[in-house]
Amino acid sequence: MATTLSDLDPPASTARRSGFPTRRRSGEASRFGTAWAVTMASVAALVIVLPLVWMVATSFKPEGAIITAHPSFVSAQFTWSNYSGAWSAIDMPRLLLNSTIFAGGVTLCSLTFDSLTAYALARLDFPGKNVIFVLILITLMLPFQVNLIPLFVELTNFHWINTYQGLILPRATNAFGIFFLRQFFLSIPAELEDAARVDGAGDLRIYRSVMLRLATPAVLTLALFHFMYNWNDLLWPLIISSNSSMYTLASGLALFTGQHVIQYGLVMAGSTLAIAPMVIAFLLIQRRFVESIATSGIR
Repeated sequence: MATTLSDLDPPASTARRSGFPTRRRSGEASRFGTAWAVTMASVAALVIVLPLVWMVATSFKPEGAIITAHPSFVSAQFTWSNYSGAWSAIDMPRLLLNSTIFAGGVTLCSLTFDSLTAYALARLDFPGKNVIFVLILITLMLPFQVNLIPLFVELTNFHWINTYQGLILPRATNAFGIFFLRQFFLSIPAELEDAARVDGAGDLRIYRSVMLRLATPAVLTLALFHFMYNWNDLLWPLIISSNSSMYTLASGLALFTGQHVIQYGLVMAGSTLAIAPMVIAFLLIQRRFVESIATSGIR
């Protein structure tokens, strides 16, 4: 029997069963999921950014506009006096210098020791390597306050209280930094290392000329983490520095908070000055930051 063109057309029920409406519905669900994710991310970003914007706006308000029964986000009165007062009241240049030396020194030491340890754990074979790595991960579970008193006693015996070495050396390495760089080193193809060995390169040369160059995004990201954490740290500099000349910026800002009076304008201005270097540093390396997170294996 001859076959007509109408016999070749699938019936409507067959077309519905073929999945076209299902794909349309899945596309709509995907667009809805994307819109929902964007909305939630925007709300989360607003929640995070709003206190920072409030802090900056408050730093330009006079004290009378801050302490009021009906505070407003933007005040009609604008003043720079909080910044000039914060700069002179607590010797801001000295605090900035101490914070830079402390955070910068810890960052340089940590990058050196963390990268060396991470390279050894990722690329070298030696007895007990996995045990050492597990022990390093265990230290991540211990709160810093557990070691605070023993460290203070030890530094007192070395006469390192109120010194830069007392601030820097106890933080010369970091378990998270070791883990972070180890994950990045594991993602580097082994063929590059083998080619360097064929050319006669040793372990230190491979570490310096191959691994570190390829791990530049991860190193910059870790440097930002270390510098930011120590720049904003309050407890450790406050414990080790009993002399106000050794205070860092974070501990110096605590001087604006008294037992009965809090100078909110000066606190907000000083806090704005304190976070400005961190914001600038992040903007400079944000592209490398995203690249390192995407390739380090951390989710």
